[in-house]
Amino acid sequence: MNITYRETREIAPSALESLFLAVNWESGQYPDLLCEAMRNSHRVCTAWDGDKLIGLLNAMSDGVMNAYFQYMVVHPDYQSQGVGRELMSVMLDGYKHLHRKALIAYDTAVGFYESMGFESGGGKHAMMMSSF
Repeated sequence: MNITYRETREIAPSALESLFLAVNWESGQYPDLLCEAMRNSHRVCTAWDGDKLIGLLNAMSDGVMNAYFQYMVVHPDYQSQGVGRELMSVMLDGYKHLHRKALIAYDTAVGFYESMGFESGGGKHAMMMSSF
């Protein structure tokens, strides 16, 4: 296994569909929208095993004070092998000058994000509206 990492916002719809559906995320049913979302992201870091997309982390940012990490997706066959940690490390290094880095974590992923330096919002709550 030779995993490579690269930053790109141009990803084939079929690659995004395959990755997102592998983790049972409903957004995988909308690969064209995912492509547009990646193109509109501030940064997108991807992980590849050959020509197979196995991981992705995207960020939206004002470039000055804040970055929000929207999607952190690692194919189940590659989880717990350091792929997510490497994706997050690359992004955190690229945004180290910013004052706030934020994300919404599933309960099962809180420990991972805490190990990367994130902490609960201390009286702040992630809130959203979703049509998915």
